[in-house]
Amino acid sequence: MTSRANTLLGAAFVVAAVVLLSGCGPSTGGEAKPSASSTSAGQTQAANAPSAYDPCKDVPQAVLDSEKLRQTRIVNDDTSAGVKWRGCAYIRSNGYVVSITTTNLTVDTTRSRNFPETAEFTINGRRAISTRQFDGPFIKEACTLNVEMKGGSLDFNLSNPPSNRDTGSIDSCVLARGLAEKVVPSLPASA
Repeated sequence: MTSRANTLLGAAFVVAAVVLLSGCGPSTGGEAKPSASSTSAGQTQAANAPSAYDPCKDVPQAVLDSEKLRQTRIVNDDTSAGVKWRGCAYIRSNGYVVSITTTNLTVDTTRSRNFPETAEFTINGRRAISTRQFDGPFIKEACTLNVEMKGGSLDFNLSNPPSNRDTGSIDSCVLARGLAEKVVPSLPASA
């Protein structure tokens, strides 16, 4: 497969991942949305994704360079259930694709969903959780990692098919954690 085909496949996988993670929920029918909503576990969800960090501008260039990542698109996704993602998608030629976003989903909300292969740890003093959120043949190719922020989390949604020449032999959750460990120190302490 050519690198361009890998790039397109990876980008398509990220889009599919966002659609799968978005889920379905009732429409507000044009009514005003509440300032916070309740999740399935009864936890309160902030109305908006945290704004103290902009993954399109605040990820250090040195991190992007070390991972050979280049920005491909802006991610500005909302679900009818009130979940929001704000940030950017990045791609590594012959390697993984990742969206780095702030979201109003918290580490606790992610844990309550009981995804397969959930692992909890800390990164730079912040609670973090990695999960496999896909069924079927793609489960090992994708990993979602959330790092605690006020009002939500910093979300790394990484896709790494085995056909990727540079990174395909590395577990997607290992890649996501390594990237998060480089990015999270750039979060402001107040975020």
